[in-house]
Amino acid sequence: MALRLITHFDVRADVLPSLRAQAAAAAEGGGAGTVFYGVAWPFEEEPSLGTMSMVSSFRDCPQLASPGVLETAYESLRVLNIERDGNILYTYKDIKGNAVFGLYDCQTRQNEHLYTFERDMQAVSCSVNSERTLLAASFVQYTKDVRSELQPGSKCLTLLVEIHPVNHEKVLKAVDSCIWVQFLYPDVEGRLLQNHLLLISEEKYIERFHIQIAREDGNRVVIRNSIHLPRDRIAEDFVWAQWDMSEQRLYYIELEKSKSVLKCIQFWEDESFNLMFEMPLDISLSGLRFKFVNFGYDYHQDQEKSRNQPSLCIFTSHTGGLCVCYSPKFDSGEEVTYSVFYLHKGYRKTFTAAPGSAGSHATEGMTFLNLGCLVAVYFPGHFLHLLNVQHPDFTCHSLFLTGNSEMAAVLPPGPLRVLPGSLVLDCSSGKLYRAALDQSFLMWFLWNSAHLDCEKMAALHCVLSCAQDPGFQDDQIIQWICERVSACHSFDLIQEFLITSSYWSMYPDLAGVDRLLPYSSVLTWNTEIPGLMLVTEELPLPLMKVYSLTGYWAKLNANLEYVKYTKPHLHYHNSVVRREWYNLITEEKTGQRRSTVYVKNILDNAARVISNMESRALEPRLIPLLQEEDRHQRLLVGLMVSELRDHLLRHLQGVERKKIEQRVLDYVSKQLNLIWCMLETSWRKHSARPWVLHLNNHGSAAHFEVFHLMTRILDATSSLCVPLPPGFHSLHTLLGVHCLPLYNLLHYIDNGVLLLTETAVTRLMKDLDNSEKNEQLKFSIIVRLPLCTGQKVFRLWDHPMSSNIISRNHVAQMLRSYKKEPRNSMIGKSSFSTEFLPLNYFIDILAGLESSHQASRDFEGHDSVDADFVEEAALKHTSVLLGL
Repeated sequence: MALRLITHFDVRADVLPSLRAQAAAAAEGGGAGTVFYGVAWPFEEEPSLGTMSMVSSFRDCPQLASPGVLETAYESLRVLNIERDGNILYTYKDIKGNAVFGLYDCQTRQNEHLYTFERDMQAVSCSVNSERTLLAASFVQYTKDVRSELQPGSKCLTLLVEIHPVNHEKVLKAVDSCIWVQFLYPDVEGRLLQNHLLLISEEKYIERFHIQIAREDGNRVVIRNSIHLPRDRIAEDFVWAQWDMSEQRLYYIELEKSKSVLKCIQFWEDESFNLMFEMPLDISLSGLRFKFVNFGYDYHQDQEKSRNQPSLCIFTSHTGGLCVCYSPKFDSGEEVTYSVFYLHKGYRKTFTAAPGSAGSHATEGMTFLNLGCLVAVYFPGHFLHLLNVQHPDFTCHSLFLTGNSEMAAVLPPGPLRVLPGSLVLDCSSGKLYRAALDQSFLMWFLWNSAHLDCEKMAALHCVLSCAQDPGFQDDQIIQWICERVSACHSFDLIQEFLITSSYWSMYPDLAGVDRLLPYSSVLTWNTEIPGLMLVTEELPLPLMKVYSLTGYWAKLNANLEYVKYTKPHLHYHNSVVRREWYNLITEEKTGQRRSTVYVKNILDNAARVISNMESRALEPRLIPLLQEEDRHQRLLVGLMVSELRDHLLRHLQGVERKKIEQRVLDYVSKQLNLIWCMLETSWRKHSARPWVLHLNNHGSAAHFEVFHLMTRILDATSSLCVPLPPGFHSLHTLLGVHCLPLYNLLHYIDNGVLLLTETAVTRLMKDLDNSEKNEQLKFSIIVRLPLCTGQKVFRLWDHPMSSNIISRNHVAQMLRSYKKEPRNSMIGKSSFSTEFLPLNYFIDILAGLESSHQASRDFEGHDSVDADFVEEAALKHTSVLLGL
């Protein structure tokens, strides 16, 4: 399955064993006090609360040890709330029908009894403060002992209780509408002297109560202002509200002149709160019943009516993303439509499943899951769409999976509650899951089911966005690329992998890098997705109400500013690197020199990248790269480091320079290492043992496969101006000599596909014998060498043809400064006795030039090439031509 559900909490598996153990302990009998999950209350301190009090003890209620207790608890046990610290509040009925409240600590994985009410009431909502000293609970009181369902005239009772130790309770509300409660959790350490409680009414208002507490006799906590609790009216006259427990935010929608206006209130650590923004949404909520999201879990809602209501939820990301997911009322048999408002991007996308994709038998509504950079849209049995909310520009970055028999079991069939942090609560079973992408399934999908280019690209992005095991991701994807390197037509698979994988390696560590680094090689995408209709609309950006922003809000505001004002986009690209690289190469060819310090800094950057790569190599490499100078590639590596570092330093304010420099080194090292790993994977695939290049061997089909992959890599990196590991061109050329006929080899060289490096040509000159075929190859290579390289390798070939070329170059350089002057004939100086006057006269001129001071200075270090060498080479070459 594309989604993997990891059980985070199971109310029956994690709570029932504790109840069973406590019941067994009570059955053995004889405790001196009341035992509640390991907490002992002496009888003399037990308070009298009238109709509501603590259960006496397991000893005084022997029926608690009977099997009926566990059966009753099992049937009534359910989760009521999950607090910001991850602790889970649950309730159940004991054998007397009393409402019992407990807490499961997710850190210690221990249960703690909180409170027991001696009345048969149905709990609607509860919340405990961060110090577990106060409990707020809301009940529905049944009339005439009817408990099958809520009665129209039921009365809701909301209580605030001191539980550390048990002292007294205060009635907050006693009304005919349902009430939900939620303590605020300030992100501060230490013991608080004031708690704040949100009270959410079905009558469309939210209040905040201020609860002053006092500590007496050590840890004893009492409410100081129990007679009168000050309160604030937070919001009113709204139709929908969502609570973000992890960030302490309240989202709600008001209907203003038939328009749905989204608002958000942020609660701060200093007890203040602010209305952060307003945003009109073009959605219809006229038929929506009053609805809360994440304010506890009401198990007595009419599920059928709830299912036929519009679905709406809000997701945020730590990078400043803000998405509103909306699905209108679902009618069986119609097309399935939903919208995602990418408020941080300034547009809305509306997706419609093609006719026939949603069967008439569908009964469950749509579920939206927040997976960080992705939002999963699940319609049971029909589709699972993984929307890329971090980069939603093109539909090809989102994966649209159609329904099948297996997909029907992705999520539990019962009513679901989606929580922050990719948590999903199955209300019917009481299980809390953490949803995550299944890397194994996505890789299987790439190998077996991704037939369209858009599916391959989307699956690739989904796999790389999973930060679970980057090493596993790269290795698996590289194996797939080596098999499918020519499978995509709409984009270059190697380019996309290099850019996307490098981007995701940098993404988690640097905030704002998503606006500065390219995340895809695709610039445009107009191909439609089969079975899906998509409409994109521009949106007005949220109107921020607070101008001194920090944390998430600063990131969101930066995204909004980027959308409004930044043109062109700030994404880094290699155009400047390409231009500067070509300039440096041209200057070297023409003999011009840049500042020595400038070039040295660039080469030092390259040396640091290569050192970074070598330090991270976990095993010996089969392919010998990084073992030669390859000055041009080192210049490109160093220039990319320099330009990328400067780009990030300009736009990432407040980030340490050392951190940016290290991340840049990692980024460039990652790209070089990915190329190396591709070669290693192909090498291992086609050759089981380490293979050293020997030019006297014949190439095989396996060698040609490696050569073909290297050619594709070269083509991909050339258009991106991405550097190659030093030694790549030498290996590529030697493989070309192995695998290609001479005509094709020379065609590749002349068109720049194969680059003749000094290392590769030296190997050719030394390893190949002077057979007729090899002589033709060597000569064809030598005449294509630049002069600076040719001067070094000509002497390695002991052949008249090489001597001829060396002589020609020597004579050409000597005669550049020759001025004809009258001179006497000096015949007889040649080492040969052959009388050939034109040659003798020419050799005499060369000898005179060589004897001059200027010539000896110009040709210092070339003492093996002189007039005698030229004369000998000329005679040998003439003899060869005449067949003598």
